Amino acid sequence: MPLLEKGHVIADRWQIVTDDAAIPENGPVLVPAPRLSEALGRASKDEVGVILTPDMEVATLRPAIDRLSLIALTFPVFRDGRGFSQARALREHLHFKGDIRATGHILPDQYDMLLRCGVTTVSIADDVDITFWQKAMDRYTVASQPSILDEKSEGHGLRRFMK
Repeated sequence: MPLLEKGHVIADRWQIVTDDAAIPENGPVLVPAPRLSEALGRASKDEVGVILTPDMEVATLRPAIDRLSLIALTFPVFRDGRGFSQARALREHLHFKGDIRATGHILPDQYDMLLRCGVTTVSIADDVDITFWQKAMDRYTVASQPSILDEKSEGHGLRRFMK
């Protein structure tokens, strides 16, 4: 599947490891959260990323956050917004500076909000017309919520705090 970054298609350089597959010794790997310690324990110092499901707390990544280059958030259905909250928590509370990827069932209408929450790349299907995604990125010029982007929000935003 191609990736969308700032409205442009880019190549995916990450090796995605399934639940029972062997973790490659070299190259950037993206692993399910239960296999994170195994990936971080590789002999090579290549990049490691983790796949979070919506039911997982981002705080569980705190001990390893500085060693991660990519965190992939899973959207099982378009109406499940927990990935938005996870992205915000990763940026605002854990101060994660790496790539946050949105995967799963995502609509172009959600693209602008994904970017505003801290997502940097979106995994899209091979047959998708990206012009819809590009238009969605520039559709809104005023926001009522706080954003991690360099923009000023209109109105007051409420923030949740994480322990």
